[in-house]
Amino acid sequence: MDPILIQDVLKTLPHRFPFVMVDRVLSIQDGEVHALKNVTVNEPFFPGHFPQEPVMPGVLIVEALAQASMFCLHGQLDPGTIGYLAGVDGARFKRKVIPGDQLHLHAKLEFLRRGLGKTTCRALVDGEVAAEATILFAVAKG
Repeated sequence: MDPILIQDVLKTLPHRFPFVMVDRVLSIQDGEVHALKNVTVNEPFFPGHFPQEPVMPGVLIVEALAQASMFCLHGQLDPGTIGYLAGVDGARFKRKVIPGDQLHLHAKLEFLRRGLGKTTCRALVDGEVAAEATILFAVAKG
């Protein structure tokens, strides 16, 4: 498949600046997604987290994984359907994410039944695990 560029990412996700955490979807295959978040020094959270040592907050890495998870359902949802975060299990943070990093977001759909779904996710930088979590979500009309 061709990558899904930001214009089409915005057609899928309801988020807008400064909360869009997926810049591009590189691949979708058999319920597995590989997406990309370019982390720049211009991110609005860096001036406060932390001024002397900018680090991407873990909660925003989890949000990026949750947004990437919605692409596991690409082409399967009716227009206007939104994924709502329902839970996060086993979140672990293994390395700092700093300006200049490319955050590779990997999500695998474990199940989707009656509007409830689960993905297992990893975020990598330079091939090294930065974070991992299991994301629980509910899908419904927005």
